[in-house]
Amino acid sequence: MSVRTKVNTTYDPQRIIQPIYTGGDVALDADGKILATCLGEEAVLTDLTTAQLLARIEGDGEVLTTLSLTPSTSHLVACSRSLSMKIYALQRSDDGSPSINVTLTKTLKPHTTPVITAAMDQTSTLVATGGADGVVKVWDIRGAYATHIFRGHAGIISAMHFFEVARAEPAGLVRSNKKKCSRSDLRQHEVANAPLGDPSRIRLASGSEDGKIRIWELTKRKSIAVLDSHVSIVRSLDYIAETNSLVSGSRDKTAIIWDASTWTSQKVIPVLEGIEAVGFLERGSLVYTGGEHGQLRLWNTHSGNEMIREQEAGGESDAIVHILRNTQQQFVLTVHANQSLVIHSIETLAESLKRHKQHIDPLPVLRRISGTHDEIIDLAYVTPDRSLLALATNSDDIRLVSLANSEPENPSVANANYFGADIASLKGHSDIIICLTVDHSGQWLATGAKDNTARLWRIDQSTNTYEHYTTFTGHAESIGAISLPQPAPSTTLGADPNPLDVPPPFLLTGSQDRTIKRWTIPKTTSSAPKAHYTRKAHDKDINALALSPNSDLFASASQDRSVKIWSTEEGETQGLLRGHKRGVWSVVFAPKDTSPITGADGSSVSSSRGLILTGSGDKTLKIWSLSDYTCIRTLEGHTNSVLKVLWLPPTSQSNIDNPSRHNQQQFSQIASAGSDGLVKIWDPLTSLPLTTLDNHTDRIWALAFNPTDRTLVSGGGDSVITFWRDTSRETAAATSKAVTERVEQDQELQNCVRERRYREAITLALQLGHPARLLGLFQIALDTQPAEEGSVSGIKAVDEVVASLSDEQLLILLMRVRDWNTNARTATVAQRVLNLVVRSYSAERLATLGRRKGGKEVVEALRAYTERHYRRVEELWGESWIVEFLLGQMGQLGVTEGFDGEVNGREQDVIMV
Repeated sequence: MSVRTKVNTTYDPQRIIQPIYTGGDVALDADGKILATCLGEEAVLTDLTTAQLLARIEGDGEVLTTLSLTPSTSHLVACSRSLSMKIYALQRSDDGSPSINVTLTKTLKPHTTPVITAAMDQTSTLVATGGADGVVKVWDIRGAYATHIFRGHAGIISAMHFFEVARAEPAGLVRSNKKKCSRSDLRQHEVANAPLGDPSRIRLASGSEDGKIRIWELTKRKSIAVLDSHVSIVRSLDYIAETNSLVSGSRDKTAIIWDASTWTSQKVIPVLEGIEAVGFLERGSLVYTGGEHGQLRLWNTHSGNEMIREQEAGGESDAIVHILRNTQQQFVLTVHANQSLVIHSIETLAESLKRHKQHIDPLPVLRRISGTHDEIIDLAYVTPDRSLLALATNSDDIRLVSLANSEPENPSVANANYFGADIASLKGHSDIIICLTVDHSGQWLATGAKDNTARLWRIDQSTNTYEHYTTFTGHAESIGAISLPQPAPSTTLGADPNPLDVPPPFLLTGSQDRTIKRWTIPKTTSSAPKAHYTRKAHDKDINALALSPNSDLFASASQDRSVKIWSTEEGETQGLLRGHKRGVWSVVFAPKDTSPITGADGSSVSSSRGLILTGSGDKTLKIWSLSDYTCIRTLEGHTNSVLKVLWLPPTSQSNIDNPSRHNQQQFSQIASAGSDGLVKIWDPLTSLPLTTLDNHTDRIWALAFNPTDRTLVSGGGDSVITFWRDTSRETAAATSKAVTERVEQDQELQNCVRERRYREAITLALQLGHPARLLGLFQIALDTQPAEEGSVSGIKAVDEVVASLSDEQLLILLMRVRDWNTNARTATVAQRVLNLVVRSYSAERLATLGRRKGGKEVVEALRAYTERHYRRVEELWGESWIVEFLLGQMGQLGVTEGFDGEVNGREQDVIMV
């Protein structure tokens, strides 16, 4: 029997895919590269070109209502439901990293009600806020004070936009040079000829829920126009200087173009959907709209006709809630109700309009960004090289996410090949997808959903085609478990067929209708799949299905607390596993090369037919023998339900201990995930957890393992996907190296002490953490007789090394002195060393130590015990008068120095009278 060496199993979070947007405002900088989004109560800054997280700004506990980013990326303004407005200064990191340093400069209370909308001006100096109280306020960002307060709206402020009026000659002055101009005409002339950026040219447009739009002139501090044509809430405003026009979009399903010189309506466009965002494109010749249908639409500003061919309306979750335009990067960003962001290119829009006068194709999509993956219900590696991850995300589609490790040579907004990028979305189910599975090749994906159907998908990454192959219909309720055979199909002599041309032979599905079906998968898409058999399996919902390594058996786990073993070909029950006290959530067969496992009592258990692992709501995992269907081991450690279990492929123990050895004993491990938000790695031979992985804040539903790079991936209800890399080999190598270095340093310390090289000895004792040897070194120095001239400790070399310590070493020395100072036997040494430290360093240097972590506690402990020792010395000195009194009395009795109590060589008594 082989003996296992104790090896630490370690996993480190290599990469993390986490949400960046969960609803609310979205903002872009002028360059179109930095994206600011709301994540609940937090604000997140992301680099659009590389998808890197630049900054994460913590909130005040309340959800953000508005978020505004200055075009120059100098400041960020965030308002929350707590009625507060926080202004943050942004600055690029000085260390060369892409991160942004965020500093809170001011916290204000802008309104008596929550801020509903905000707008930033192009100069990055002003921000306007509109509240539910119908008041509009303009703020100086750097000064953090209100410059204007506008009242006049009768309801909630729902839209705002800063703009500068166009530089054009007023019509009144052109009409007649002989006629005397009115005061208003002169004022318009002054404004029209004012330079760009002049405060007299700045206007603020605001819309409210009463359908009215007010135009505010900042220099006059009043409303100069009221536009009253909408009959519902105004949701969006935009201005373009080329045509001096303002466009407004409302939920009354119309967009209105206004002449900014006369503030009259130029064109009413019947959009026939509630509008949430509107704006100008192509120098004012086009207007874009987005709303409840979820499609980006373009309209001709002159004719009012739609320029894009008819598009199919999306669902409620596809509705557009925001649209951001960036002319520098030539794209339009649409934000949807399902927290997804889509980047559309407008680079070729002008050419498309020239070629097609009437209708053009929808704007090409550059990238799709998932703001959040919602609750991760299941996941799996797909493609032969495991470069994509399929996610079931509490929705009716499957998301394919890129796991590319290489960084793009030329990062751009159009780049979609980065880690975590959304590659494709598999649509077809009409309800939430609950489970998924993948075959051995990674090119066939099967999914089960609440629409009572299962679907098979064909994944071809080489041509970027992800097609629906066939649908399995027959269950009466939701499909909660699904499984495909894992071994590659046997082939005749000759070239191996392309896995894309050979679909899996069959599919297993389990449903809430308590039945299991085996489906025969057709060879072509023209044929419909058929159920080979249907079995009434359990008394409650079926939670999981698993096929054995050779696919001759499969297991079903149910909420009725039992697991059944079935023959795959006939569908007959082979065994029943009972022992769990709650429903069984997960089941999986052990790999073929799993090492034998003894019973809990140490008895040998036959594993010729294999082992099976289950995880249950009773917080335990159980290992069962397929020879007699008995429980071999019970693994306890989770504090809540175990939702997912995995057998990790065997790793070589000898490889970890000594990579040069060739005799390798294979040892499997077990991974489990639970509702406690923890992933645990177990040793099945001892039933003990090897390590616990903690990076989730909610239950973990999904686990998958990539044997190529030994990466474990977990996903849960917190929308976080964590990639754990097995670092056991690196940890073992580092531990071995550290032990070797420690032994060498210990030997060097002993040599230094023996050779009286005190400088090196004290430095090594501090570095290695040997307080006893350090105390001995100082004791030797203090006991040296005679002491070296000019030395405080007794040896000049000791004085020199103490005077040359770094801050960290000095703090460690003071911590040792603190410990010695608490013991009366070593307090003398501690006080002498403390005296040496005080004499060697200035008060300023010692004061800085008190501000370091743990420094204050060390100083307080030294002060307390030093005062105690001082009081003890004072008490001894005060009591020494008794000795002085006795000596004085003995002198009066004639007891002289040298009298030893003997007379004539005979001992005599001495009587004191």
